[in-house]
Amino acid sequence: MLTIREVRQSANPELRIEGVVLTMFDARNNLSRMVEEDARANLGDLVFNTVIPRNVRVSEAPSYACPVLTYDTNSKGALAYRALADELLRNNAQMAA
Repeated sequence: MLTIREVRQSANPELRIEGVVLTMFDARNNLSRMVEEDARANLGDLVFNTVIPRNVRVSEAPSYACPVLTYDTNSKGALAYRALADELLRNNAQMAA
């Protein structure tokens, strides 16, 4: 948040955070769950409902110079990124209405 404040003051006073995405999430991992709980408690509605899971296909895609959406379109990571895009579109539609 300090970085956002600094950028607003020095270069872009219109800069706004649309949301925070939890990535590399593994529900089996206590640390992942703790980070999610802390983020939601402190940032509230800024945290997107969609979380991006830890997924080997997401990690492999850059090695093949591909986004995960084309590298393995049906992987859990690709599906999660599509869900995030849908959430962004819904949020923006609600704000516009």
